[in-house]
Amino acid sequence: MSEGRRFRHSAGFGRRIEHWIIGRMLKEGLDVYIPLVDDNAIDAVVRLNDGSFREVQIKARSCDVGAGDCSLFSAITHELRHNYWFVFYAERIDKTFLMTSDEFVAESYVNKSGKHKGTRSIWFNLKRKNKITGGVDEPVNPRFEKYMVQNFERIAKNITTL
Repeated sequence: MSEGRRFRHSAGFGRRIEHWIIGRMLKEGLDVYIPLVDDNAIDAVVRLNDGSFREVQIKARSCDVGAGDCSLFSAITHELRHNYWFVFYAERIDKTFLMTSDEFVAESYVNKSGKHKGTRSIWFNLKRKNKITGGVDEPVNPRFEKYMVQNFERIAKNITTL
């Protein structure tokens, strides 16, 4: 892949995954709206059957990230928000994680120093050296398996606790 094409691929990756995730939601029958401007960290708004709305932030990690970091999501500015959901997608391991704002605040950690001080990070995978290949294995941390999803039923049914 040429350098120019590689840049375009990486620069547009997040937007492409947002649309792919929204497409999955639509395929499941969710009523999804896309804001024209992303000023409030809202990539999609889902209208439930009862007329209420859920705000959704979609985060994605490409397969091009460093070994061991396939599902590290860092430097996220976030304060607890009602009716707010996160969708995290890790391309290299092809896993989707779904969390409420409450769950994200409870499970993430606050960066205590550096240029991203005060922002939140979450790391869904473990990093292990493969004794046979010498490479790095990136299994999902068992602590986060409960957040792995194949669909968006939790949003559709407003299941806010696991």
